[in-house]
Formats: sequence, structure tokens, C-alpha cells
Amino acid sequence: MSNSYNNKNILLVDDDDSIRWVLNELLSDLGHTVIQANSAEDAQTQLERQSFDLLMSDIRMQGKSGIELLDYCQEILPELPVIIMTAHSDLDSAVQAYQQGAFEYLPKPFDLDEVVATVDRALHAKHTEQPPERLEEHSERFSIVGESPAMQDLYRAIGRLSNSQVTVLIHGESGTGKELVANALHQHSPRKGAPFIALNMAAIPRDLIESELFGHERGAFTGANARYLGRFEQADGGTLFLDEIGDMPLETQTRLLRVLSEGSFYRIGSTQPTRVNVRIIAATHQDLGEKVKRGEFREDLYHRLNVIPLRLPALRQRSSDIPLLADYFLSKIANEIGEPRKQLSEQSLTILQAYHWPGNVRQLENTCRWLSVMANSQIILPQDLPPDIADQSTPNLPTVEWQNILANKLISEYQKGNHNALIKAQSDIEQLMIKTALEITVGKKAEASKVLGWGRNTLTRKLKTG
Repeated sequence: MSNSYNNKNILLVDDDDSIRWVLNELLSDLGHTVIQANSAEDAQTQLERQSFDLLMSDIRMQGKSGIELLDYCQEILPELPVIIMTAHSDLDSAVQAYQQGAFEYLPKPFDLDEVVATVDRALHAKHTEQPPERLEEHSERFSIVGESPAMQDLYRAIGRLSNSQVTVLIHGESGTGKELVANALHQHSPRKGAPFIALNMAAIPRDLIESELFGHERGAFTGANARYLGRFEQADGGTLFLDEIGDMPLETQTRLLRVLSEGSFYRIGSTQPTRVNVRIIAATHQDLGEKVKRGEFREDLYHRLNVIPLRLPALRQRSSDIPLLADYFLSKIANEIGEPRKQLSEQSLTILQAYHWPGNVRQLENTCRWLSVMANSQIILPQDLPPDIADQSTPNLPTVEWQNILANKLISEYQKGNHNALIKAQSDIEQLMIKTALEITVGKKAEASKVLGWGRNTLTRKLKTG
């Protein structure tokens, strides 16, 4: 951090003593003066007593929330940058924080380097930026579920885009929820009161795509018995979501580029231009850059669409979210079919988290639907799982999955108040390594030491302490 932004007054608000202690140590070491508060009410008192250069607040606390404190600051001290922190990251809270004027939204557990960089940017922003515009209304919650780092990045991106109407290109495998994200971008934008129209390029016959997009006049071709307003006109004032844009024919790409450039088009069979005001959100599971190189996608259209790229993680890349997603789907499906909600056993959940999910979230939802109908009891056991999931072979599993599962389990335990979770896990893992090394070497300690990369005395000592 540059010297010009040292020695600033920072108000730190959190009802967790350990979080305040860690951040106080970090920020004090950077040369800042840190005043602590354990509630929003206490923070308001501090704000009335003295001036601050930055406010950092948890979002969920006893009494008033961090969002209410943010509202207070926007009303009384609109120039004060506010960083909102939370251990319960979701799309709704991220968007709400940004729309209410937060400078940044930091999910717990923290990456301390990210905290330092964010504080630095916030202190610079106080001197160079105007407070962001606020939106008065809050949008409804959408079923984008997850707390993994990849999803937290996505929530923050949607939050940052909530006041924007810029073109977005969503990249992601089939089943990752691209249309859901596009809908959320629309609903959390200034166009939310206008239509959201979706069209999947891969689902429309090539000879009908232009008619679907731009409409046609009566008699324009055989079977055109009436005027048809295409998706562009249906979305006027709102958002048009073009899914699987990579499957759009080249001739249609040319017409789309002209519409994006000029804001108008001709219905098929019409001689009069039609003007529209539409925000485009496109999505693809393909590598459009490679399609451009092969001449299968227009380079100028690619750059026109790829203004803001968003990449959705595959489900196998965020296996820590599977418990949340499964719980959401099982509850939703139980309500739909009017049956008691079924629950996954720990063993079943472990199998689901280890599975590679080629169909991503859509496949998980379908699996939960199958289990809700087919499982024999309220507790879903491993033998209740579909054969293709239950019979998965271990060698095909991604090597990082067990680390992800362990890491997220430790994070969960720490957030529940078990602050010794990592220390105990380290000891348990060490003892497991020793046991495994001794099994491999048939109990020969000297060889086991070499397998572990330790000295003989180190192994002997750890065996005694373990």
C-alpha cells in the first residue's frame, strides 16, 4: 500500500471478536488507526463522534444489519466508502450491497492479500470517485445457489453490473445455468420492468432463425399468414438473451451485427425499418475465439458481444456447493409433488460430491427429482442413488475433489465457532499419513520415514505424541 494512504481512520464493525482481532492486526500493521465496534448501533455512535476514511462492516449481526448501517452512511455520510463483509455470500445480498452503495463486497473467509488490495482501492476511491447511484427497489431472489469462491465471484460480478446495461457474454458448459444468470442480470438491471426474452440458437431450424429474431410480414413466405413480431421487437426496452450464440449461421450473424450497430432492422418482407432499444446478453458453451479462427464466427461480432465476459464454473469445479444445491432441489421438488422432503445421508452426499457431473447443475436437479420419487425412505442411502452415479470408478475422479471437500468442511467448522478445527485436522492428517506409510512399508519405521520425507527421529517423536 502506498505511503499516502497510510495512517487512515478505519471503523471495523463485526460481532465476531476473532474476525475483528485478525483485521485489526492486519490494518494496524499497515499503519492505519482502527476503531472497533461489535454492532451497527455502536458503529453509528462512533460515526457521530469522529470522522473516518473507511467503514468495514459485517452484514449479519445482532440488532441492525450491515445493510442498515450502509443505508445510514449513504444518508449521513455518502462520501464514506463502505466495504461489506459476509460469511453467507449469496446473489441477493451481493446485489443489495452494491445497489445500496457499497464500495466492495468481501466474502469470508478472507484472502488477506485481497483485503489489503480492497482497502487500498477504497481509500483511493474516497478521493477520486463519486458515490454510486442507488436503486430504490430490491429485486426478487433467484435460485442461483452456492457459496464457493467461484460463485462468490459471480455474485460480485452481477452486483457490479446491476446499474449497467452493457452487453455480456456468458461462457459455460451445458447445464451450468447460463439462462438463470442472464435472467438475474436482467432482473437486477435498470431494465427489470421490461421484458426478458430468450432464444436458443441451437433449438431453432436454420431457415427460421431470422424470422424468429426479426419477425416477418404477412405473405413474406409460404405459411406466413399473419405479421409476426420477432424476438427483438418482443424484447424492446428490455433484454434479449441469445443462448448458444455459437450456433448462429454466418448470414444471421451479419444481420445481428447491423442491428447492434444501427439499432434497427427490417422484418422479413418489409421495406420499413423497425427501431428497437434492446440489451443483448449472449451465451455459449463453445470456444468462440477458435470459431473465429476457423471462419465460423464473425470476429467483429465476437468483439461486439464479448464486452463483459462472465465464466460460469462447471459443477465439478465447485463441488462444495453440492450440499446446498441438493438441499435446495430436494425442498423445491418436495413442494412441487406434495411429498415430505427427502434427505441425503452423509455417505450419499460424499458420493455426489465426488461425481464428475457432465450435465452440471441441470443433471443434479434431475437426479434430485429422480431420488424424490424413487428412493425407498426419507433418508437417501448410497444404494438409492442412480447406478451411473453410485457405480462411478475412483480412478476417473478429479484429483482435487477431496481437497475441496476437506477445505470447505474446515471452513464450515471454523464459521460454526470451532476455531481449533484446522489444528485438529492437521494432527489427524499427519497421523493418517504415518499409518499409511507404515502400512506401505509393512511397519518398517526407517523406510516409512523415507516415504514421508522425514528423519527417523521425527517419525519416532510423532508416534509418541500422536
